[in-house]
Amino acid sequence: MPSENYLKPEVIARIKRLDLRAKFIVKGFLHGLHSSPFQGFSVEFSEHHRYAPGDDPKDIDWLVYAKTDKYYVRKFESETNLTGYLLIDQSASMNYTFRQDITKFDYAVCLAAALAYLMIHQRDPVGLLTFGENISRCIKPGTRPSQLSAILSLLSGMTPTGKTDIAKALHQTAAMLRHQSLVMIISDLLTEEEPVLEALRRLKFAGHDILLLHLLDEAEVNFPFEGPLLLEEPETQETLRVDSDGFRNEYLRQIRDFRNRLAEECAKIGADYLPLDTGMPFDKALAEYLSKRRGA
Repeated sequence: MPSENYLKPEVIARIKRLDLRAKFIVKGFLHGLHSSPFQGFSVEFSEHHRYAPGDDPKDIDWLVYAKTDKYYVRKFESETNLTGYLLIDQSASMNYTFRQDITKFDYAVCLAAALAYLMIHQRDPVGLLTFGENISRCIKPGTRPSQLSAILSLLSGMTPTGKTDIAKALHQTAAMLRHQSLVMIISDLLTEEEPVLEALRRLKFAGHDILLLHLLDEAEVNFPFEGPLLLEEPETQETLRVDSDGFRNEYLRQIRDFRNRLAEECAKIGADYLPLDTGMPFDKALAEYLSKRRGA
């Protein structure tokens, strides 16, 4: 199978075991690094930086040189440790899919599993928080192989249900964190914007890095519907009947504006915003994490 197929959601959906899904995604991502701006880090990742004037030649890693034909200097371990927290929205709205085998929640779980696998592979501590109206489950950060098993076990047993209060969950997270961390939030963000943005500002003010992974279903982004359409709000069961053809342009404008506002507000506070949908390969989010990891 070509390596890029390991990154396609429709391929990953056929794999039943979450640990294999995570490995397949990361394997495809690593293969892709060979032709990406991260070339040279496909094995060692950000534990090295390119040799520059002023670096001690004694610190050159000759094993990496043999693999890449480039000079890299190994960083000290204290420079490379990055504690990460994965925050997963498990509310009912995440259970939506239009015509795919993978729901928003399935995609979020696969993505979180792959990020956890990648972080532990790099010996970065990673923890997991799940939330609906409150933080419901918490696994403290760790790097041991058993940490990955614990995270995958929790992710595998989760079912999206109930309402969500993203802002409240983020405030609870801010109160829990004692050290500077990378907070990676995976959610459809289908809630009031301003309380969420205020909670993100609090996290950023406390010194944490933020990677906001805004995940929508492919149909929520592209609106492929035709004719009369009954829309249902999954958390309240409220319904709205619309004509798809007359509603499409306004809907697409609102989705575009929604994403643009979030991107602009995140940029103002120095948070990283990444719009995703369930039709996208998984490597985009992993590359964003790696970029953040290299800047640590």
